[in-house]
Order: sequence, then C-alpha cells, then structure tokens
Amino acid sequence: MRRGPLTEEKIKRTTTLTLRLNEREAKALSIYCKRYRVRSKSDFMRRTIMQAIVVRFDAEHPSLWEQGELTLFTHEAKNN
Repeated sequence: MRRGPLTEEKIKRTTTLTLRLNEREAKALSIYCKRYRVRSKSDFMRRTIMQAIVVRFDAEHPSLWEQGELTLFTHEAKNN
C-alpha cells in the first residue's frame, strides 16, 4: 500500500536525538539485539521510547483531555 506524498511528509523523521550509554548499558543493548535479532537499534529504541510515552499518557488519560479535545500537542504550543 502506497502512501500519498502529504502523509509521508507528516511522518518523515527529521529530528535527530543523541543517546549516551555507559559501557555496561551499551553491552547489554548489543547482547539484547543479538539475542533477539533486532536488526535496527534505532528502530528498536524509537519504538521502546514511544511505547513508554504512550503507556504513560494512557495512564494519565483524564489530564490529556480538555473540553473534549486532545491537548497533548496543543499544550506545547501554548507554552512556547
């Protein structure tokens, strides 16, 4: 299934983040990736981080809604 150019533009990853690990953390990540055949550490970390965020937001569900509208991203705009 092909996505339209507008949809692809909305999900295009353009922001770079840097993650620093100590030697033991990096070794544990490498062992995990080899053991469970993780092909892309970047994809694995992105999915793991986003899963933690979604779970936390889901747990705090009532605080994300204001007057029936999702305020998760509009809150950021108000503070800037």
